[in-house]
Amino acid sequence: MHVSRRLVLAAPMLAAFPARAQTVKVRLGTATPGGGFPVYGAAFVEAVRRVDPALEIEAINTKGSTENVPRLEAGTLDIALVQGEVVHESLQGIGRLPADLKVLTAMYPTAGMFVVRADSPYRTIADLKGKPIAWGAQGSGLVILGRYAMDGIGLDAAKDFQPIYLERAGDGPAMVLDGRAAALWGGGAGWPGFMTMASSKDGARFIAPDAAEIQRILGKHPFLKQVTQPAGAFPGQAAAIPSVGSWSFVLARPGLDEAIVYRLAKALHTAEAQPSRQLADTTAKNTLAVTPAGRLHPGVVRYFKEAGLDR
Repeated sequence: MHVSRRLVLAAPMLAAFPARAQTVKVRLGTATPGGGFPVYGAAFVEAVRRVDPALEIEAINTKGSTENVPRLEAGTLDIALVQGEVVHESLQGIGRLPADLKVLTAMYPTAGMFVVRADSPYRTIADLKGKPIAWGAQGSGLVILGRYAMDGIGLDAAKDFQPIYLERAGDGPAMVLDGRAAALWGGGAGWPGFMTMASSKDGARFIAPDAAEIQRILGKHPFLKQVTQPAGAFPGQAAAIPSVGSWSFVLARPGLDEAIVYRLAKALHTAEAQPSRQLADTTAKNTLAVTPAGRLHPGVVRYFKEAGLDR
């Protein structure tokens, strides 16, 4: 039987799209507008839609990681974006019962740091003591990262600074630019708050823990890792900036159908062939490397095994 060359070339692409796939609606929790999670969520939805249009994902703005976890447990979200520090506390049962949640995929690593105006006199974390600091939205995992990082160098984020907690993550840059806050804490590739500050007419500078402070933080909180913000990540940032942080994850609620998660994992892996900037670190390789032992969702495990990605 003659098989056309065009059909042979098209076969891998056709295989990525489920034939007559059942339409499924999935609720994805992100965070407050103006932060990194809604931007990532939009890229996530678009990547899955390109590969498996029958997976209809609704991105829902929430207060952030600390709201997403209980909503996953309550079943009002199917999947959600969760900052690494909140993942750690939730799965380990720190301050709460351990959460029965599974990982769909790793998102990206976050290097936590401050941003200040370029004309600011502040150069170190010690310079910021006693100053008004916009730590982020109250429900954001970035706030928790800041708390751990400061604790690691003997500071209390709520007492040794004048803490400002935002209703919307996007409100932080304006507060620094007009002088209401000395600095904004944040992190993450392409994080909107940093991008706004770095793109402002007067420019911006970043303040991260120095080498000795990084070692103190990691010594006290070993679940954190050294994470570097690459050079050129933001306008005017000429050099790489070492700091501390962790990986964020997309978590799935208890009982989410294995077949649905299998389709999500397949769509995400297929989308790796045409990665967006936001999803550059959302890969099967990274997911296997950084997911806590035993926490991958069975649907992801099944897809990785069938695709030969677990070797």
